[in-house]
Amino acid sequence: MKPYKFQPYLRTMIWGGYQIAPFKGIFTAQPNIGESWEISSVPGHESVAVERGIIGDVDLGLNLIQLIDKYKGLLVGDRVYKKFGNKFPLLVKFIDSRQDLSVQVHPDDKLAQKRHGCMGKTEMWYVLKADVGSKIYSGLNRSITPEEYEQLATAPAVNGHSPMQDVIATHEAHQGDLYFLPAGRLHAIGAGNFLVEIQESSDITYRVYDFGRVDAQGKPRELHIEQAKEAIDYQVWPEYRTSYDSTKPTSELIHCPYFTVHRVVVQVAAQVDLHTDSFVVVVCLWGEANINGIRVKQGETLLVPASENVLYIFGNATFLTATM
Repeated sequence: MKPYKFQPYLRTMIWGGYQIAPFKGIFTAQPNIGESWEISSVPGHESVAVERGIIGDVDLGLNLIQLIDKYKGLLVGDRVYKKFGNKFPLLVKFIDSRQDLSVQVHPDDKLAQKRHGCMGKTEMWYVLKADVGSKIYSGLNRSITPEEYEQLATAPAVNGHSPMQDVIATHEAHQGDLYFLPAGRLHAIGAGNFLVEIQESSDITYRVYDFGRVDAQGKPRELHIEQAKEAIDYQVWPEYRTSYDSTKPTSELIHCPYFTVHRVVVQVAAQVDLHTDSFVVVVCLWGEANINGIRVKQGETLLVPASENVLYIFGNATFLTATM
């Protein structure tokens, strides 16, 4: 079973920029592309297989759910298939923020199941590019109570500034920065960031503050202040940026119950065995290489089946890998 390439789903967003298409080598007139969904089983936006390097390949044109139904554990791993069935557990994106995104929070699995009958959302960001002075907002800079949060979130903005902004921890963004965002953590991507997001396959978001932005019809976007109150983790953590060893050819970035992510740097050739009974998502951040017989270049993403998940790489490139 050779790796799959999928058709990316490009999303025009009110805050979207211009970097995704050239980064991926795509020519399009679509404006303000804020997101490229690389691998998705979100209903209505299931990724469709477009390339596998096999002449007459009958899998091309099938979406991700159909492929999982066809191959089951051979594609995603027996343990993953037993838990998730035909639903792919991760959603992988490129995000380009020309403007500040809303301050938001995601519920954990327990709260999301109770309210929405679905998984919550834990995610991570890896910063590919950051304009000088751009910011990442993650966590709280001081302790607040749920009642104080509600007062801050509903207080009127003064000269375009909401008191809610004063309690969100603000970080200077730099290329290569890594942020782990467990469910419950307040967060926002600041203007001028281009990053990779790897998350649980859930689209449940509670918007807390939106910088006074209006939609295409001139109306303020909906906020979810009351829903977020129960979802927020009010603990203040000493550090919100995640450190890792960037000198190693293979570095573990995140290991949590929902995904494990590595950064892999290859010069000429490498064999990478992540020792897991799982699919491997491979996101090419830079360069070009051949992985298990499939050519992949900057901005492209592969799904490597669990049955063939040792990576034989030839080329010069940097990748993120995501497994379960």
